[in-house]
Parts: sequence; structure tokens; C-alpha cells
Amino acid sequence: MSLKKIVVIFVLVGALIVFGVQIRKTYFYNPDKVIGQAIDSLKGVRVYYNGGVNHVGKRNLTVDNYNLGLEYQCVEFVKRYYFERFQHRMPDSYGNAKDFFDQQLADGEVNKKRALLQFKNPSVLPPETDDLLVYSPTIWNRFGHVAIVAAVYTDSIEIIQQNPGPNAATRERYALRKFEGKWQIDNSRIYGWLRVIDENNTEMVTQ
Repeated sequence: MSLKKIVVIFVLVGALIVFGVQIRKTYFYNPDKVIGQAIDSLKGVRVYYNGGVNHVGKRNLTVDNYNLGLEYQCVEFVKRYYFERFQHRMPDSYGNAKDFFDQQLADGEVNKKRALLQFKNPSVLPPETDDLLVYSPTIWNRFGHVAIVAAVYTDSIEIIQQNPGPNAATRERYALRKFEGKWQIDNSRIYGWLRVIDENNTEMVTQ
């Protein structure tokens, strides 16, 4: 078999694999669940099943029309979580998941569009429970992803997420390590984490 044919076969196989993953994550549904079903919760805030990752429901608005996002995308959960837990409102209430992280900011600066402190991965400060993680896009998810830190352990964190895919778990665990004075979550997709500004960290805002 010629080298050209071998290359063509490898390209076709690779394309089929990528296509298969995309189809499974986007269109395959779990027969045991229905869209809108509560499947997990953190501190009283529910996670709802969304089916395929590209499924979009109606826009979820508060009684005074603050935008929480489209049901039941990942963004809708984290914004609803912050609103219900902290009465937090983002000055810019729109944008895809990847847009929550401002690449131009230094570690620990205020993200003014989101009204949250922003930390890079790795950061001088470790992630905390309730922090909002922001993930980079992938070849089959150009919008990125967001999740909430559900628990922090000595050497790992647990996250909770909405809309990870029709058959994916709402919770994942990542290793956490300190290297050369900085804390790093062992997931190369994670840009960093956002945190509510309160009386415990207001001194960082004024620095």
C-alpha cells in the first residue's frame, strides 16, 4: 500500500472518530432522563438535565428581567447558582462560557464585566468552594464551558456542572497541586476561576 493511501486512510479514520464523538455528545439522549429533570444540586441550587450539549431552551430571566442564560446550558447553572446563593448580578449578563474569563487581566484582578475576582490557572491563591471555573473551547465545543467548585480537598477539587453531555456525570474531580508557589488544577482546559468579592477579599480589590 502506498504512503498516500495510508495517509488518506488515517485522515478518514480520524475524521470518523471526531464526527462520532460530536454526534454522541450532541444528539444521543439518555432514555432514563428527560430534559429539565433535576439530576443534582449544590447548596439547594439544582442542576437540570439538558440532553445533547447543543440543545437550547427558553431564556431564564429573574422577575426583574436579569438574564440568567438559556435553559439548560452550563452558563445558566453557574449564573443561577451565583444569583441564588449570593444575589450576584453580572454587569455583562451575556456571552458564551469562554467569555467569562478576561485573558488581559493579571492574576487576582477584578473582572469588571462579571463583577468577580479573577484568578489564573495556576494562581498564587488556591481555588475555593463556590468559585466559578472557566474552560477553554474544544474542536467540538467552540463556546467553552463553566462549572462550580463543589468541594476542595488537600490534593484535589470536585466540580459540579450542567450540560456536560447526555451521558456524562454532573461531577468530576481534578488533581490540585502547588508548584513553585502557585496552585494549579490539573486540567489544561481550565483558564482559571472567578470568585465573589466580599469582606474577606476586598483588600485585593483596592491593591
